[in-house]
Amino acid sequence: MLKRILIPLIASCSLLQAKPCIDPTSVVILYNTNNAESSKLALYYAQQRSIPDENIIGLDAPDKGHISRAEYTSTIQDPLRRQFQNKGWWKLGKTQDGFILPVENKKRLLVCMYGMPFGIKNQAIPKEESAKMHITQRANSAAVDSELAVFGIQDLPIQGPLPNKYFKKNSEFRNIKELTPYFMVGRIDGPDFATSKRLIDDAIATEKQGLWGMSYLDLAFKGGAYKMGDDWINNIDALNWQKGLPTTIDKNKQTYLSNYPMRDVSQYYGWYTGSVNGPLLNPDFKFKRGAVAVHLHSFSANNLRNKNKNWVGPILSKGAAATVGNVYEPYLQMTHHFDILHERLIDGFTFIEAASMSIPVLSWQNLAIGDPLYQPFKRLDGSGHIAEHDKLYRSVNLAFRAWKFDSERISQKLTTAAIQTKDARYYEILGLWQLHRGDSKQAVNQFYSAKNKYQTSTDKVRIALHLANIYRAEKKTPLAIETLQEALIGREDHSSASPLKAMLNILNPPPPPPAEPRTLQQPKK
Repeated sequence: MLKRILIPLIASCSLLQAKPCIDPTSVVILYNTNNAESSKLALYYAQQRSIPDENIIGLDAPDKGHISRAEYTSTIQDPLRRQFQNKGWWKLGKTQDGFILPVENKKRLLVCMYGMPFGIKNQAIPKEESAKMHITQRANSAAVDSELAVFGIQDLPIQGPLPNKYFKKNSEFRNIKELTPYFMVGRIDGPDFATSKRLIDDAIATEKQGLWGMSYLDLAFKGGAYKMGDDWINNIDALNWQKGLPTTIDKNKQTYLSNYPMRDVSQYYGWYTGSVNGPLLNPDFKFKRGAVAVHLHSFSANNLRNKNKNWVGPILSKGAAATVGNVYEPYLQMTHHFDILHERLIDGFTFIEAASMSIPVLSWQNLAIGDPLYQPFKRLDGSGHIAEHDKLYRSVNLAFRAWKFDSERISQKLTTAAIQTKDARYYEILGLWQLHRGDSKQAVNQFYSAKNKYQTSTDKVRIALHLANIYRAEKKTPLAIETLQEALIGREDHSSASPLKAMLNILNPPPPPPAEPRTLQQPKK
């Protein structure tokens, strides 16, 4: 059956070329000698990615997440500079401005292991100096990794961010000569050793078959100066459909509702709440293996080793393989630009190259957590091992790439596939696509087809939420309420009822409880 669907598509598609992986000999692994699991993970990663043992460096750093500037300098920066000099990994020179920096550099990527500190705390400066500075220059706090990106350049000021010359580039890091003094810096870390090790295993396993599944996007509608965050999300939505990656986008002011029944989640981009919420609060929720998942918040990585705090720790504990985050306040324009990050990943770059090209500043608050060498979309050309659970998404991807300018043919082919395979996901994906195209009438028809074919309660609930969101956007609130109430029948006490009740409370809030009768007090005698 699959061959009848796929073979004509493959013949019609031009194959994409995956970008070459980073040379393992140019990778340096950093671990903390005061944490046994840190050294264990370093050795494991070197073995899995064929990184030479001589490229593994142990640093006598504090065994904690956040350290002072003095601790960073004495236990990480200065010892690492000595190692590079002693091993002959770089050649230093002096600029016309008097800065000493690498003019030749054999190593291009530093990888911090679980156990390495990740935050450099702010060092107070006199108020009279602070008053004269721009708000972004008042901070000298930073992510360890972002500071390491410029560790080869000596005597740099510690106040505020520095421009990233790799920002928005579309070429391998090693091919850009002006980047010689700089480093890409990634991190394999998480709430515990097991999670950190899984990031390596999941990346390598996913590269063999590719990252396939659903993308879930969540707008914030903050407006004004914050509009760029929603622009990033909308750009990802447009790119995904262009590339044949099916996508659900939440266009409500609220984030995805608690227990929202996501399925086959391979990508997630959202913002803006401080603490993990929505589907990730469901004990049974798991991202698909190899998933890239990010939630934008100022302190998303402040507690990256806590699976219940902020966003990075919970995202990793729920199975994601790669994410980015901020240790301290970065300000929106100086965080990773999601659309650039995602586009570079789609183009076949490694995770660390995509993360490095999407951040406008260095010596700032940003982390990239996951195997830096991971290429999640290496198999968008249709190559690799075809896993059973990926077949539907592969066929959808090929259909969109083959007939992206012929919407009628896409609908015809995927409808035929739905009938032949009896898989309701085809109808749901077609409904989401029609919604993306602005055809809500056709979207409703496809969603009702999916509703009639789905067997599980959670899938039916998701379709009801799709329909309610359409009616909500069209100001047909009574019809949205009716759709949700109908879906609620028979599952009032089931966990899948949670998002239905939540949306009903938004659209049709219950009346306030009756006021307590006031008791007249007797006047004091």
